[in-house]
Amino acid sequence: MAAPGQGLERLGPVVRAGQRQPISAAVAWDRLVFVSGQVPMRGGAPSAPDIAGQTHAVLDGIAATLAEAGCSLADVVKTTVWLTDAADYPAFNAAYGERFGADAAPARSTVIAGLIAPVKVEIEAVAVRPARA
Repeated sequence: MAAPGQGLERLGPVVRAGQRQPISAAVAWDRLVFVSGQVPMRGGAPSAPDIAGQTHAVLDGIAATLAEAGCSLADVVKTTVWLTDAADYPAFNAAYGERFGADAAPARSTVIAGLIAPVKVEIEAVAVRPARA
């Protein structure tokens, strides 16, 4: 039996407002990569005023974290999305579709909820790293 945490790779740290947070940007185990929920905050403010811009900013952040783990958005198999306003869903879905497309889209859950940050969207992702030769 493996020791707890054996084989886990923690990516991060997450720093907000100059303080290290008690979370990892992602945790990888073998080929699975679990990316923590990301919000479109840059320099203490939302990165864009609209849902499309915020969605692209979040996916850019997820892509950067995945790159550190050796994979890309193309390797994402599941996302969970939180929106603060159901009226934003069509524009969110269009921006999301620009990044994933219909033919290679991951499984997804979308929830309408309040968020801690003053933004319109938060997304977390699970990816499968390509097999190493």
